[in-house]
Amino acid sequence: MRMASRIRPLFLIVTAFWAYVAASNVIYAHSMQQSLTALHHQDFFACWEARLLQHLFLYPLLLGAVWASLRIGWQPIARRLPIQAVMGAVFAAAASPALWLGEWLVSDSGRNQETWASAAGIMGQMMPGSRLPIWLASATTFLLTYGFAVALVSGFDFYRRLRDSQIRAAALERALTSAHLASLRLQLSPHSLFNLLHTIRGQIEWDPAAARTMIVQLGDLLRRLLNAGEREYSRLGDEMQFVRLYLELQQRRFADRLTIDIPPPAALPSAWVPSLILQPLVENAVVHGLAGHQGPVVVRVSAMSSRGALILRVTNTVATERASGNGGIGVRNVRDRLAIQFGDRASFNAARDGREWIAEIHMPLLTDVLETTPPAADAITPAAPAEQH
Repeated sequence: MRMASRIRPLFLIVTAFWAYVAASNVIYAHSMQQSLTALHHQDFFACWEARLLQHLFLYPLLLGAVWASLRIGWQPIARRLPIQAVMGAVFAAAASPALWLGEWLVSDSGRNQETWASAAGIMGQMMPGSRLPIWLASATTFLLTYGFAVALVSGFDFYRRLRDSQIRAAALERALTSAHLASLRLQLSPHSLFNLLHTIRGQIEWDPAAARTMIVQLGDLLRRLLNAGEREYSRLGDEMQFVRLYLELQQRRFADRLTIDIPPPAALPSAWVPSLILQPLVENAVVHGLAGHQGPVVVRVSAMSSRGALILRVTNTVATERASGNGGIGVRNVRDRLAIQFGDRASFNAARDGREWIAEIHMPLLTDVLETTPPAADAITPAAPAEQH
């Protein structure tokens, strides 16, 4: 079935090309014969029926030669080119015998003899040995015609192979992009999970009720993490709920130092965002906000919409003496996902402003999306690197 679907377009191309060649040849010969008839030279050109039969006889030979040409190919050129040339020469050499056979079939004996006598007489006045020049002229013409047919079919076959390879490459790129996004969405630090479990273990001994609450929250967090990892986009309210669960768990762990500020669901714009796009930023805010000092830390998360754009911001206080760093995994994660899903329609900036570190996402305001929306793989445009900590 696959071979038939591959051969059928080539068969149609050869058929259409040969029909054009036959029609042009018949029309040309007929018009020239009409001109010669006016000069009292009868039957110099074969009648149109004979020429039509000639092309019908040559048609299966052309199909076989073109098919063999495609099967043989052109590489290595030193070995394949002589074979291709021999096939073209055989086809061209068969043109005159095919015409003679066509004339014999459509003409009676007397007319056939008159035809050859008239043609040979005129050509004999032009050049000696007229039969050989006629055969050579016919062979040259049909050799050129065969070359055009092979070039046409080979070009179409090359285009189709190139198109199929591009389609396969695009499919592989989409699969790779989907796998990349899945890995980015599930990039919750194992170190953070270990620390949360260690905190719960410590709570079990002196505050069992708090430990049970934290276990329930951690279970809810992991369940949301897995569910979000299966979707390309999620509602902003669900994303904020995930952020709230994560920060509340961290707040229980660092109750004396960590303060969180998250907007209530009613204050959030009605929008869709890439699943878990804020998770690396809030994890980054907690880890690096608490590092390097023993003072209090405030982590704020906000979301606002403006002129068709959605702005997500995560802010955390940092130690005064703490230097800005480079190459943070969480920040690279966010930048890569935005580049894959939105290209240059989204941007990410992270910079220090006094005692605060501000990470800000600008992306299109998506009010309605399909949860199975594929990533915009064709629009991958890496964003400019941003400073991070």
